[in-house]
Amino acid sequence: MQTATMMRSHPAPTALDRGLLARVIDVAIECAQACSACADACLAEETVADLRKCIRSDLDCADVCETTGRVLSRHTGFDANVTRALLAACIAACVACGDECEQHAGMHEHCRVCAEACRACEAACGELLAAIG
Repeated sequence: MQTATMMRSHPAPTALDRGLLARVIDVAIECAQACSACADACLAEETVADLRKCIRSDLDCADVCETTGRVLSRHTGFDANVTRALLAACIAACVACGDECEQHAGMHEHCRVCAEACRACEAACGELLAAIG
């Protein structure tokens, strides 16, 4: 992704580690994509009724991760309180979705892939949250 390049080109410096910030943005966007794809794959499964909670978790997580990536991409007028709250929400959504997808991972490869993406995003957001303090 071009995230790191865009960050380097931004005229307003940020106190945050740009490498870490770029990585979190990329991981959040990748997680949003994985969750959207998993929800769609769940809808195509014969046992779709058994996957309702998974689909809902996927869609919620995709929305939160996408929003997190977009907000973290903005440096101008940085608000640490909003960023902390958003990172905490992203972590919560990733935990919920990852837990749900793991329950189906043995039967559905797309759920396994999604759970991995959720765990990676959860960890990255946690690292950035710790760095913000």
